[in-house]
Amino acid sequence: MSTAWFIVVGTQEVRNTGDMARFGAILLQVVSPLQLAVMSFLAALACVSSIAQEKDRRTIVLLLLTRLSDHEVVLGKLVASLLPVCSMLLASLPVVGLITLFGGVSWQQVLTIYAIALAAMLAAGSLGTLFALWREKTFQALTMTAIVLTLWVSLWEAAAMFAGNELIAGVPVKELAMACSPFRATWSTLQNSTLMQSSPLPKELLFVVVAFVLSAILNAISIFNLRAWNTGRDAMPRNENAEPATEPGAKSADREERARAGHVDARVRNVNQTSRRVWDNPVLWREMCTWAYGRKVLIVRLAYILLFLLAVAGLWFTARPGPVVAGGQTSIVPQAARTLAPVLVVSLVIVNALAVTSITNERDGGALDLLLVTDLTPKEFIFGKLLGVAYVAKEMIVLPLLLGVFTFAIGGMTLANLIFLMLGLSVMNVFVITLGLHCGLNYANSRQAIGVSLGNVFFLCLGVVTLMLLMISFSGSFQVQYAPFLAFIVGGGVGIFVSLGIRNPSGAIGVASMVLPLATFFAVTSFLIGHWSDVFLVTSAAYGFAVAAMLVPALSGFDVALGRSRGGNEE
Repeated sequence: MSTAWFIVVGTQEVRNTGDMARFGAILLQVVSPLQLAVMSFLAALACVSSIAQEKDRRTIVLLLLTRLSDHEVVLGKLVASLLPVCSMLLASLPVVGLITLFGGVSWQQVLTIYAIALAAMLAAGSLGTLFALWREKTFQALTMTAIVLTLWVSLWEAAAMFAGNELIAGVPVKELAMACSPFRATWSTLQNSTLMQSSPLPKELLFVVVAFVLSAILNAISIFNLRAWNTGRDAMPRNENAEPATEPGAKSADREERARAGHVDARVRNVNQTSRRVWDNPVLWREMCTWAYGRKVLIVRLAYILLFLLAVAGLWFTARPGPVVAGGQTSIVPQAARTLAPVLVVSLVIVNALAVTSITNERDGGALDLLLVTDLTPKEFIFGKLLGVAYVAKEMIVLPLLLGVFTFAIGGMTLANLIFLMLGLSVMNVFVITLGLHCGLNYANSRQAIGVSLGNVFFLCLGVVTLMLLMISFSGSFQVQYAPFLAFIVGGGVGIFVSLGIRNPSGAIGVASMVLPLATFFAVTSFLIGHWSDVFLVTSAAYGFAVAAMLVPALSGFDVALGRSRGGNEE
Protein backbone atom coordinates (compact mmCIF):
# COMPACT_ATOMS: atom_id res chain seq x y z
CA MET A 1 0.00 0.00 0.00
CA SER A 2 2.81 2.40 0.87
CA THR A 3 4.68 1.61 -2.33
CA ALA A 4 1.56 2.16 -4.43
CA TRP A 5 0.81 5.45 -2.68
CA PHE A 6 4.35 6.73 -3.24
CA ILE A 7 3.99 5.84 -6.93
CA VAL A 8 0.75 7.78 -7.21
CA VAL A 9 1.93 10.94 -5.46
CA GLY A 10 5.27 10.77 -7.24
CA THR A 11 3.95 10.36 -10.77
CA GLN A 12 0.39 11.69 -10.73
CA GLU A 13 -1.55 14.59 -9.30
CA VAL A 14 -4.35 13.74 -6.88
CA ARG A 15 -7.00 16.41 -7.39
CA ASN A 16 -10.30 15.07 -6.05
CA THR A 17 -11.98 12.15 -4.33
CA GLY A 18 -12.42 10.40 -7.67
CA ASP A 19 -8.65 10.01 -7.98
CA MET A 20 -8.50 8.61 -4.47
CA ALA A 21 -11.33 6.16 -5.22
CA ARG A 22 -9.56 4.99 -8.37
CA PHE A 23 -6.40 4.41 -6.35
CA GLY A 24 -8.25 2.31 -3.79
CA ALA A 25 -10.01 0.20 -6.41
CA ILE A 26 -6.82 -0.54 -8.37
CA LEU A 27 -4.86 -1.30 -5.19
CA LEU A 28 -7.42 -3.88 -4.09
CA GLN A 29 -7.33 -5.43 -7.57
CA VAL A 30 -3.58 -5.97 -7.19
CA VAL A 31 -3.55 -7.11 -3.57
CA SER A 32 -6.50 -9.54 -3.62
CA PRO A 33 -5.23 -12.07 -6.24
CA LEU A 34 -1.78 -12.05 -4.64
CA GLN A 35 -3.23 -12.70 -1.20
CA LEU A 36 -5.43 -15.50 -2.58
CA ALA A 37 -2.51 -17.22 -4.32
CA VAL A 38 -0.14 -16.96 -1.35
CA MET A 39 -2.67 -18.04 1.27
CA SER A 40 -3.89 -21.02 -0.79
CA PHE A 41 -0.29 -22.11 -1.34
CA LEU A 42 0.56 -21.78 2.36
CA ALA A 43 -2.57 -23.69 3.38
CA ALA A 44 -1.79 -26.61 1.07
CA LEU A 45 1.88 -26.60 2.07
CA ALA A 46 1.09 -26.56 5.79
CA CYS A 47 -1.30 -29.52 5.55
CA VAL A 48 0.97 -31.59 3.32
CA SER A 49 4.12 -31.01 5.36
CA SER A 50 2.37 -31.66 8.68
CA ILE A 51 1.18 -35.12 7.69
CA ALA A 52 4.18 -35.98 5.50
CA GLN A 53 6.52 -35.34 8.41
CA GLU A 54 4.55 -37.82 10.51
CA LYS A 55 4.81 -40.42 7.75
CA ASP A 56 8.51 -39.83 7.10
CA ARG A 57 9.27 -40.29 10.78
CA ARG A 58 6.86 -43.26 10.94
CA THR A 59 4.87 -41.73 13.80
CA ILE A 60 1.60 -41.87 11.89
CA VAL A 61 1.25 -45.53 12.88
CA LEU A 62 1.65 -44.62 16.54
CA LEU A 63 -1.02 -41.98 16.10
CA LEU A 64 -3.42 -44.59 14.75
CA LEU A 65 -2.78 -46.78 17.80
CA THR A 66 -4.28 -44.20 20.11
CA ARG A 67 -7.96 -43.87 21.01
CA LEU A 68 -8.41 -41.06 18.51
CA SER A 69 -11.08 -41.78 15.93
CA ASP A 70 -10.42 -41.43 12.22
CA HIS A 71 -12.28 -38.15 11.85
CA GLU A 72 -10.47 -36.71 14.88
CA VAL A 73 -7.09 -37.50 13.30
CA VAL A 74 -7.93 -36.10 9.86
CA LEU A 75 -9.89 -33.03 10.92
CA GLY A 76 -7.55 -32.35 13.83
CA LYS A 77 -4.52 -32.31 11.53
CA LEU A 78 -6.38 -30.17 9.00
CA VAL A 79 -7.54 -27.54 11.49
CA ALA A 80 -4.23 -27.44 13.35
CA SER A 81 -2.35 -26.90 10.09
CA LEU A 82 -4.74 -24.21 8.84
CA LEU A 83 -4.85 -22.29 12.13
CA PRO A 84 -1.55 -20.36 11.67
CA VAL A 85 -2.39 -19.53 8.04
CA CYS A 86 -5.88 -18.35 8.96
CA SER A 87 -4.36 -16.18 11.68
CA MET A 88 -2.15 -14.53 9.08
CA LEU A 89 -5.11 -13.91 6.80
CA LEU A 90 -7.29 -12.46 9.54
CA ALA A 91 -4.42 -10.29 10.79
CA SER A 92 -4.31 -8.61 7.38
CA LEU A 93 -8.04 -7.82 7.40
CA PRO A 94 -7.72 -4.48 9.27
CA VAL A 95 -4.90 -3.44 6.93
CA VAL A 96 -6.86 -4.28 3.79
CA GLY A 97 -9.87 -2.63 5.36
CA LEU A 98 -7.96 0.66 5.30
CA ILE A 99 -8.34 0.62 1.51
CA THR A 100 -12.02 1.38 1.98
CA LEU A 101 -11.03 4.79 3.38
CA PHE A 102 -9.76 5.81 -0.06
CA GLY A 103 -13.19 5.17 -1.56
CA GLY A 104 -14.10 3.07 -4.56
CA VAL A 105 -14.21 -0.07 -2.39
CA SER A 106 -16.91 -1.24 -0.03
CA TRP A 107 -16.63 -3.32 3.10
CA GLN A 108 -18.92 -5.87 1.49
CA GLN A 109 -16.40 -6.37 -1.29
CA VAL A 110 -13.57 -6.81 1.22
CA LEU A 111 -15.52 -9.31 3.33
CA THR A 112 -16.58 -11.24 0.21
CA ILE A 113 -12.97 -11.46 -0.94
CA TYR A 114 -11.92 -12.75 2.49
CA ALA A 115 -14.72 -15.32 2.52
CA ILE A 116 -13.53 -16.58 -0.88
CA ALA A 117 -9.94 -16.74 0.37
CA LEU A 118 -10.92 -18.70 3.50
CA ALA A 119 -12.96 -21.15 1.42
CA ALA A 120 -10.09 -21.59 -1.05
CA MET A 121 -7.68 -22.21 1.84
CA LEU A 122 -9.99 -24.87 3.27
CA ALA A 123 -10.31 -26.60 -0.11
CA ALA A 124 -6.55 -26.43 -0.77
CA GLY A 125 -5.78 -27.73 2.72
CA SER A 126 -8.26 -30.58 2.36
CA LEU A 127 -6.71 -31.53 -0.98
CA GLY A 128 -3.22 -31.43 0.53
CA THR A 129 -4.38 -33.57 3.46
CA LEU A 130 -5.86 -36.14 1.07
CA PHE A 131 -2.68 -36.48 -0.99
CA ALA A 132 -0.43 -36.48 2.08
CA LEU A 133 -2.40 -39.38 3.61
CA TRP A 134 -2.57 -41.24 0.30
CA ARG A 135 0.99 -40.89 -0.96
CA GLU A 136 3.94 -42.37 0.88
CA LYS A 137 6.47 -39.64 -0.01
CA THR A 138 6.46 -35.91 0.67
CA PHE A 139 7.45 -35.07 -2.89
CA GLN A 140 4.52 -36.98 -4.32
CA ALA A 141 2.02 -35.22 -2.05
CA LEU A 142 3.43 -31.74 -2.71
CA THR A 143 3.62 -32.26 -6.45
CA MET A 144 0.18 -33.78 -6.85
CA THR A 145 -1.36 -30.97 -4.80
CA ALA A 146 0.35 -28.27 -6.88
CA ILE A 147 -0.58 -29.92 -10.19
CA VAL A 148 -4.22 -30.53 -9.27
CA LEU A 149 -4.67 -26.96 -8.05
CA THR A 150 -3.08 -25.61 -11.23
CA LEU A 151 -5.18 -27.87 -13.44
CA TRP A 152 -8.37 -26.89 -11.59
CA VAL A 153 -7.80 -23.17 -12.04
CA SER A 154 -6.46 -23.50 -15.60
CA LEU A 155 -9.37 -25.61 -16.83
CA TRP A 156 -11.96 -23.14 -15.55
CA GLU A 157 -10.01 -20.21 -16.95
CA ALA A 158 -9.84 -21.92 -20.35
CA ALA A 159 -13.54 -22.78 -20.20
CA ALA A 160 -14.48 -19.18 -19.39
CA MET A 161 -12.19 -17.87 -22.12
CA PHE A 162 -13.20 -20.14 -25.00
CA ALA A 163 -16.78 -21.13 -24.08
CA GLY A 164 -17.90 -18.34 -21.82
CA ASN A 165 -21.24 -17.75 -23.58
CA GLU A 166 -22.16 -21.41 -23.91
CA LEU A 167 -24.88 -22.84 -21.71
CA ILE A 168 -24.60 -25.96 -19.55
CA ALA A 169 -27.91 -26.96 -17.99
CA GLY A 170 -29.13 -23.47 -18.71
CA VAL A 171 -26.22 -21.81 -16.87
CA PRO A 172 -23.50 -19.86 -18.75
CA VAL A 173 -20.01 -21.30 -18.53
CA LYS A 174 -18.73 -18.01 -17.13
CA GLU A 175 -21.12 -18.35 -14.21
CA LEU A 176 -19.93 -21.92 -13.57
CA ALA A 177 -16.30 -20.79 -13.72
CA MET A 178 -17.04 -18.04 -11.20
CA ALA A 179 -18.65 -20.59 -8.88
CA CYS A 180 -15.77 -23.08 -9.15
CA SER A 181 -12.61 -20.93 -9.54
CA PRO A 182 -11.49 -18.73 -6.62
CA PHE A 183 -9.67 -16.34 -8.95
CA ARG A 184 -12.74 -15.90 -11.14
CA ALA A 185 -14.90 -15.32 -8.07
CA THR A 186 -12.41 -12.78 -6.68
CA TRP A 187 -12.15 -10.90 -9.96
CA SER A 188 -15.93 -10.84 -10.33
CA THR A 189 -16.17 -9.40 -6.81
CA LEU A 190 -13.71 -6.66 -7.70
CA GLN A 191 -15.60 -5.78 -10.87
CA ASN A 192 -19.13 -6.11 -9.49
CA SER A 193 -20.45 -2.64 -8.80
CA THR A 194 -23.60 -3.99 -7.15
CA LEU A 195 -21.51 -4.93 -4.14
CA MET A 196 -21.15 -1.21 -3.49
CA GLN A 197 -24.83 -1.25 -2.69
CA SER A 198 -26.70 -3.19 -0.05
CA SER A 199 -27.20 -6.43 -1.99
CA PRO A 200 -28.33 -9.24 0.37
CA LEU A 201 -26.12 -12.08 -0.91
CA PRO A 202 -23.51 -11.64 -3.67
CA LYS A 203 -23.52 -14.34 -6.32
CA GLU A 204 -19.74 -14.63 -5.92
CA LEU A 205 -20.34 -16.41 -2.61
CA LEU A 206 -21.47 -19.44 -4.61
CA PHE A 207 -17.80 -20.39 -4.68
CA VAL A 208 -17.81 -20.57 -0.89
CA VAL A 209 -20.61 -23.15 -1.05
CA VAL A 210 -18.82 -25.15 -3.75
CA ALA A 211 -15.55 -25.03 -1.82
CA PHE A 212 -17.20 -26.28 1.37
CA VAL A 213 -18.86 -29.14 -0.53
CA LEU A 214 -15.57 -30.14 -2.17
CA SER A 215 -13.77 -29.92 1.18
CA ALA A 216 -16.39 -32.15 2.79
CA ILE A 217 -16.02 -34.75 0.02
CA LEU A 218 -12.20 -34.71 0.20
CA ASN A 219 -12.19 -35.01 3.98
CA ALA A 220 -14.74 -37.83 3.85
CA ILE A 221 -12.48 -39.74 1.46
CA SER A 222 -9.50 -39.13 3.75
CA ILE A 223 -11.39 -40.31 6.84
CA PHE A 224 -12.74 -43.42 5.12
CA ASN A 225 -9.30 -44.50 3.80
CA LEU A 226 -7.11 -43.32 6.67
CA ARG A 227 -6.23 -46.73 8.07
CA ALA A 228 -6.20 -48.46 4.68
CA TRP A 229 -3.56 -46.02 3.44
CA ASN A 230 -1.50 -45.89 6.64
CA THR A 231 -1.59 -49.33 8.25
CA GLY A 232 2.18 -49.68 8.29
CA ARG A 233 2.22 -52.93 6.38
CA ASP A 234 5.79 -52.33 5.27
CA ALA A 235 7.10 -51.53 8.74
CA MET A 236 8.06 -55.20 9.28
CA PRO A 237 8.43 -56.91 5.89
CA ARG A 238 7.55 -60.55 5.80
CA ASN A 239 9.57 -63.20 4.00
CA GLU A 240 7.23 -64.90 1.56
CA ASN A 241 9.61 -67.87 1.17
CA ALA A 242 9.94 -68.55 4.91
CA GLU A 243 8.94 -71.93 6.22
CA PRO A 244 5.77 -72.05 8.30
CA ALA A 245 6.16 -72.22 12.02
CA THR A 246 6.37 -75.73 13.44
CA GLU A 247 3.83 -77.15 15.79
CA PRO A 248 4.61 -77.23 19.50
CA GLY A 249 4.79 -81.01 19.39
CA ALA A 250 7.30 -81.24 16.56
CA LYS A 251 10.59 -82.97 17.24
CA SER A 252 13.70 -80.94 17.96
CA ALA A 253 15.61 -82.64 15.13
CA ASP A 254 12.92 -81.60 12.62
CA ARG A 255 13.13 -78.00 13.81
CA GLU A 256 16.93 -78.00 13.50
CA GLU A 257 16.76 -79.55 10.04
CA ARG A 258 14.29 -76.95 8.86
CA ALA A 259 16.43 -74.20 10.34
CA ARG A 260 19.50 -75.48 8.49
CA ALA A 261 17.47 -75.82 5.27
CA GLY A 262 16.27 -72.22 5.53
CA HIS A 263 19.70 -70.86 6.43
CA VAL A 264 21.72 -69.15 3.69
CA ASP A 265 25.42 -68.71 4.28
CA ALA A 266 26.47 -65.17 3.37
CA ARG A 267 29.84 -66.49 2.16
CA VAL A 268 28.20 -68.66 -0.49
CA ARG A 269 26.57 -66.95 -3.48
CA ASN A 270 24.15 -68.79 -5.71
CA VAL A 271 25.17 -68.52 -9.34
CA ASN A 272 21.54 -67.90 -10.32
CA GLN A 273 21.26 -64.85 -8.05
CA THR A 274 22.10 -61.49 -9.57
CA SER A 275 22.93 -58.28 -7.76
CA ARG A 276 23.10 -54.73 -8.97
CA ARG A 277 26.47 -53.05 -9.01
CA VAL A 278 26.64 -49.76 -7.17
CA TRP A 279 28.40 -46.91 -8.95
CA ASP A 280 31.40 -45.05 -7.60
CA ASN A 281 28.96 -42.37 -6.43
CA PRO A 282 26.40 -44.27 -4.32
CA VAL A 283 24.22 -41.17 -3.81
CA LEU A 284 23.76 -40.69 -7.56
CA TRP A 285 23.18 -44.43 -8.02
CA ARG A 286 20.44 -44.42 -5.39
CA GLU A 287 18.71 -41.41 -6.97
CA MET A 288 18.79 -42.81 -10.51
CA CYS A 289 18.57 -46.58 -10.11
CA THR A 290 16.18 -47.05 -7.19
CA TRP A 291 12.69 -45.90 -6.28
CA ALA A 292 14.01 -43.38 -3.80
CA TYR A 293 10.85 -41.26 -4.09
CA GLY A 294 8.36 -44.12 -4.18
CA ARG A 295 7.00 -46.21 -7.02
CA LYS A 296 3.89 -44.06 -7.35
CA VAL A 297 6.01 -41.18 -8.67
CA LEU A 298 4.80 -42.33 -12.08
CA ILE A 299 1.39 -40.85 -11.22
CA VAL A 300 3.08 -37.50 -10.68
CA ARG A 301 4.69 -37.70 -14.09
CA LEU A 302 1.41 -38.59 -15.79
CA ALA A 303 -0.32 -35.67 -14.09
CA TYR A 304 2.38 -33.29 -15.21
CA ILE A 305 2.19 -34.62 -18.78
CA LEU A 306 -1.53 -33.81 -18.71
CA LEU A 307 -0.70 -30.27 -17.64
CA PHE A 308 1.84 -30.09 -20.46
CA LEU A 309 -0.74 -31.18 -23.04
CA LEU A 310 -3.17 -28.55 -21.82
CA ALA A 311 -0.45 -25.92 -22.17
CA VAL A 312 0.21 -27.10 -25.74
CA ALA A 313 -3.48 -26.77 -26.53
CA GLY A 314 -3.55 -23.30 -24.98
CA LEU A 315 -0.56 -22.19 -27.04
CA TRP A 316 -2.11 -23.60 -30.21
CA PHE A 317 -5.31 -21.61 -29.79
CA THR A 318 -3.74 -18.37 -28.51
CA ALA A 319 -0.39 -18.02 -30.23
CA ARG A 320 -1.04 -19.73 -33.57
CA PRO A 321 -2.45 -16.73 -35.53
CA GLY A 322 0.89 -14.93 -35.57
CA PRO A 323 3.96 -13.83 -33.65
CA VAL A 324 2.81 -12.65 -30.25
CA VAL A 325 6.10 -11.03 -29.32
CA ALA A 326 6.24 -8.78 -32.31
CA GLY A 327 5.43 -5.11 -32.21
CA GLY A 328 1.91 -3.81 -32.45
CA GLN A 329 0.39 -6.14 -29.88
CA THR A 330 -2.49 -4.81 -27.88
CA SER A 331 -1.40 -6.28 -24.54
CA ILE A 332 1.76 -5.33 -22.69
CA VAL A 333 2.30 -9.02 -21.84
CA PRO A 334 2.62 -11.36 -24.85
CA GLN A 335 -0.12 -13.95 -25.16
CA ALA A 336 2.37 -16.81 -25.32
CA ALA A 337 3.93 -15.64 -22.06
CA ARG A 338 0.53 -15.78 -20.35
CA THR A 339 0.27 -19.45 -21.24
CA LEU A 340 3.90 -20.37 -20.65
CA ALA A 341 4.45 -18.53 -17.37
CA PRO A 342 2.11 -20.63 -15.14
CA VAL A 343 3.56 -23.89 -16.49
CA LEU A 344 7.13 -22.70 -16.01
CA VAL A 345 6.44 -21.53 -12.45
CA VAL A 346 4.76 -24.83 -11.54
CA SER A 347 7.72 -26.71 -13.03
CA LEU A 348 10.20 -24.71 -10.95
CA VAL A 349 8.13 -25.28 -7.81
CA ILE A 350 7.99 -29.05 -8.44
CA VAL A 351 11.73 -29.31 -9.07
CA ASN A 352 12.45 -27.26 -5.96
CA ALA A 353 10.10 -29.43 -3.88
CA LEU A 354 11.88 -32.56 -5.11
CA ALA A 355 15.28 -31.11 -4.22
CA VAL A 356 14.39 -30.09 -0.68
CA THR A 357 12.50 -33.30 0.09
CA SER A 358 15.46 -35.36 -1.17
CA ILE A 359 17.28 -34.10 1.94
CA THR A 360 14.42 -33.91 4.42
CA ASN A 361 13.25 -37.46 3.70
CA GLU A 362 16.69 -38.84 4.51
CA ARG A 363 16.96 -36.69 7.61
CA ASP A 364 13.55 -37.77 8.93
CA GLY A 365 14.29 -41.41 8.14
CA GLY A 366 17.63 -41.29 9.93
CA ALA A 367 19.58 -42.08 6.76
CA LEU A 368 21.34 -38.71 6.72
CA ASP A 369 23.01 -39.47 10.03
CA LEU A 370 24.47 -42.66 8.56
CA LEU A 371 26.30 -40.55 5.99
CA LEU A 372 28.32 -38.99 8.80
CA VAL A 373 30.10 -42.28 9.51
CA THR A 374 30.99 -43.00 5.88
CA ASP A 375 33.84 -41.75 3.74
CA LEU A 376 31.41 -39.97 1.41
CA THR A 377 32.96 -36.71 0.19
CA PRO A 378 31.03 -33.43 -0.08
CA LYS A 379 31.51 -33.46 -3.83
CA GLU A 380 29.97 -36.90 -4.18
CA PHE A 381 27.00 -36.02 -2.01
CA ILE A 382 26.17 -32.57 -3.42
CA PHE A 383 26.67 -33.36 -7.10
CA GLY A 384 25.06 -36.77 -6.65
CA LYS A 385 21.95 -35.07 -5.31
CA LEU A 386 22.04 -32.36 -8.00
CA LEU A 387 22.25 -34.81 -10.88
CA GLY A 388 19.86 -37.25 -9.23
CA VAL A 389 17.15 -34.65 -8.71
CA ALA A 390 17.59 -33.46 -12.30
CA TYR A 391 17.18 -37.04 -13.53
CA VAL A 392 14.08 -37.79 -11.47
CA ALA A 393 12.48 -34.47 -12.50
CA LYS A 394 13.53 -34.78 -16.13
CA GLU A 395 9.94 -34.39 -17.35
CA MET A 396 9.57 -31.11 -15.43
CA ILE A 397 12.82 -29.86 -16.96
CA VAL A 398 12.61 -31.11 -20.56
CA LEU A 399 8.90 -30.59 -21.28
CA PRO A 400 8.95 -26.81 -20.57
CA LEU A 401 11.85 -26.56 -23.01
CA LEU A 402 9.76 -28.42 -25.58
CA LEU A 403 6.96 -25.92 -24.95
CA GLY A 404 9.36 -23.20 -26.02
CA VAL A 405 10.25 -25.15 -29.16
CA PHE A 406 6.56 -25.63 -29.94
CA THR A 407 5.91 -21.90 -29.45
CA PHE A 408 8.72 -21.14 -31.89
CA ALA A 409 7.38 -23.68 -34.39
CA ILE A 410 3.94 -22.04 -34.50
CA GLY A 411 5.43 -18.57 -34.83
CA GLY A 412 5.00 -17.49 -31.23
CA MET A 413 8.60 -16.37 -30.71
CA THR A 414 11.80 -15.75 -32.62
CA LEU A 415 14.83 -18.03 -32.72
CA ALA A 416 16.85 -15.68 -30.53
CA ASN A 417 14.09 -15.62 -27.93
CA LEU A 418 13.92 -19.42 -28.00
CA ILE A 419 17.65 -19.65 -27.27
CA PHE A 420 17.33 -17.10 -24.47
CA LEU A 421 14.38 -19.02 -23.00
CA MET A 422 16.08 -22.42 -23.06
CA LEU A 423 19.37 -21.20 -21.58
CA GLY A 424 17.69 -19.00 -18.99
CA LEU A 425 15.29 -21.75 -17.93
CA SER A 426 18.21 -24.16 -17.54
CA VAL A 427 19.89 -21.69 -15.18
CA MET A 428 16.67 -21.34 -13.19
CA ASN A 429 16.34 -25.12 -12.84
CA VAL A 430 19.88 -25.37 -11.48
CA PHE A 431 19.06 -22.52 -9.09
CA VAL A 432 15.89 -24.10 -7.65
CA ILE A 433 17.65 -27.47 -7.21
CA THR A 434 20.56 -25.83 -5.41
CA LEU A 435 18.17 -23.76 -3.30
CA GLY A 436 16.30 -26.89 -2.22
CA LEU A 437 19.50 -28.70 -1.24
CA HIS A 438 20.74 -25.62 0.61
CA CYS A 439 17.55 -25.30 2.67
CA GLY A 440 17.41 -29.04 3.33
CA LEU A 441 20.94 -29.07 4.72
CA ASN A 442 20.60 -25.94 6.83
CA TYR A 443 17.21 -26.59 8.46
CA ALA A 444 16.82 -29.58 10.74
CA ASN A 445 13.03 -29.28 10.74
CA SER A 446 11.49 -30.60 7.55
CA ARG A 447 8.52 -28.22 7.60
CA GLN A 448 10.81 -25.21 7.97
CA ALA A 449 13.10 -26.40 5.17
CA ILE A 450 10.22 -26.96 2.75
CA GLY A 451 8.52 -23.71 3.70
CA VAL A 452 11.66 -21.60 3.34
CA SER A 453 12.67 -23.18 0.04
CA LEU A 454 9.27 -22.95 -1.66
CA GLY A 455 8.59 -19.58 -0.04
CA ASN A 456 11.66 -18.04 -1.65
CA VAL A 457 10.66 -19.40 -5.05
CA PHE A 458 7.18 -17.95 -4.70
CA PHE A 459 8.52 -14.60 -3.53
CA LEU A 460 10.85 -14.28 -6.50
CA CYS A 461 8.11 -15.37 -8.93
CA LEU A 462 5.02 -13.66 -7.48
CA GLY A 463 6.32 -10.89 -5.25
CA VAL A 464 8.36 -9.10 -7.88
CA VAL A 465 5.63 -9.57 -10.49
CA THR A 466 3.19 -7.91 -8.10
CA LEU A 467 5.49 -4.92 -7.96
CA MET A 468 5.37 -4.78 -11.73
CA LEU A 469 1.57 -4.90 -11.66
CA LEU A 470 1.58 -1.90 -9.35
CA MET A 471 3.87 -0.08 -11.75
CA ILE A 472 1.71 -0.89 -14.76
CA SER A 473 -1.54 -0.07 -12.97
CA PHE A 474 -0.63 3.34 -11.64
CA SER A 475 1.80 4.78 -14.17
CA GLY A 476 3.67 4.07 -17.37
CA SER A 477 6.77 6.06 -16.41
CA PHE A 478 9.42 3.65 -15.21
CA GLN A 479 12.20 6.11 -14.46
CA VAL A 480 10.54 7.90 -11.54
CA GLN A 481 9.39 4.71 -9.81
CA TYR A 482 12.66 3.11 -8.75
CA ALA A 483 12.94 5.08 -5.50
CA PRO A 484 9.58 3.90 -4.07
CA PHE A 485 10.40 0.32 -5.04
CA LEU A 486 13.89 0.42 -3.57
CA ALA A 487 12.67 -0.04 0.00
CA PHE A 488 10.54 -3.01 -1.05
CA ILE A 489 13.41 -4.59 -2.98
CA VAL A 490 15.86 -4.08 -0.11
CA GLY A 491 13.35 -5.53 2.35
CA GLY A 492 12.91 -8.58 0.15
CA GLY A 493 16.68 -9.03 -0.09
CA VAL A 494 17.03 -8.89 3.69
CA GLY A 495 14.28 -11.49 4.00
CA ILE A 496 16.07 -13.83 1.58
CA PHE A 497 19.37 -13.42 3.45
CA VAL A 498 17.73 -14.14 6.80
CA SER A 499 16.13 -17.31 5.46
CA LEU A 500 19.14 -18.59 3.52
CA GLY A 501 22.21 -17.27 5.29
CA ILE A 502 21.31 -16.82 8.94
CA ARG A 503 22.32 -20.38 9.87
CA ASN A 504 25.45 -20.45 7.72
CA PRO A 505 26.45 -16.79 7.12
CA SER A 506 28.35 -16.04 3.94
CA GLY A 507 29.28 -12.81 2.22
CA ALA A 508 28.45 -14.29 -1.18
CA ILE A 509 24.99 -15.37 0.01
CA GLY A 510 24.42 -11.87 1.37
CA VAL A 511 25.31 -10.29 -1.98
CA ALA A 512 23.16 -12.81 -3.88
CA SER A 513 20.21 -12.16 -1.55
CA MET A 514 20.34 -8.43 -2.21
CA VAL A 515 20.90 -8.82 -5.95
CA LEU A 516 18.20 -11.40 -6.76
CA PRO A 517 15.09 -9.24 -6.14
CA LEU A 518 16.61 -6.26 -7.93
CA ALA A 519 17.77 -8.41 -10.84
CA THR A 520 14.36 -10.05 -11.14
CA PHE A 521 12.69 -6.65 -11.08
CA PHE A 522 15.02 -5.40 -13.82
CA ALA A 523 14.48 -8.57 -15.87
CA VAL A 524 10.69 -8.25 -15.75
CA THR A 525 10.96 -4.57 -16.66
CA SER A 526 13.21 -5.39 -19.62
CA PHE A 527 10.78 -8.13 -20.69
CA LEU A 528 7.86 -5.71 -20.74
CA ILE A 529 9.70 -3.17 -22.88
CA GLY A 530 11.05 -5.84 -25.26
CA HIS A 531 14.76 -6.00 -24.34
CA TRP A 532 15.03 -9.78 -24.52
CA SER A 533 18.82 -10.03 -24.36
CA ASP A 534 18.88 -7.98 -21.15
CA VAL A 535 16.42 -10.41 -19.58
CA PHE A 536 18.63 -13.37 -20.38
CA LEU A 537 21.93 -11.78 -19.35
CA VAL A 538 20.70 -10.36 -16.05
CA THR A 539 18.79 -13.50 -15.08
CA SER A 540 21.68 -15.83 -15.93
CA ALA A 541 24.27 -13.69 -14.16
CA ALA A 542 22.23 -13.08 -10.98
CA TYR A 543 20.89 -16.59 -10.50
CA GLY A 544 24.15 -18.19 -11.66
CA PHE A 545 26.00 -16.23 -8.98
CA ALA A 546 23.41 -17.32 -6.41
CA VAL A 547 24.03 -20.96 -7.37
CA ALA A 548 27.76 -20.53 -6.83
CA ALA A 549 27.14 -18.71 -3.53
CA MET A 550 25.18 -21.68 -2.19
CA LEU A 551 27.32 -24.43 -3.72
CA VAL A 552 30.69 -23.26 -2.47
CA PRO A 553 29.74 -23.34 1.25
CA ALA A 554 28.00 -26.67 0.71
CA LEU A 555 31.10 -28.22 -0.82
CA SER A 556 33.64 -26.67 1.55
CA GLY A 557 31.56 -26.69 4.73
CA PHE A 558 29.69 -29.95 4.25
CA ASP A 559 30.93 -31.34 7.56
CA VAL A 560 29.95 -28.22 9.45
CA ALA A 561 26.50 -28.05 7.84
CA LEU A 562 25.67 -31.61 8.88
CA GLY A 563 27.26 -31.31 12.32
CA ARG A 564 30.18 -33.64 11.64
CA SER A 565 32.61 -31.06 13.04
CA ARG A 566 32.59 -27.58 14.50
CA GLY A 567 34.45 -25.74 11.79
CA GLY A 568 37.93 -26.01 13.22
CA ASN A 569 37.00 -25.22 16.83
CA GLU A 570 37.58 -28.73 18.09
CA GLU A 571 39.58 -29.07 21.28
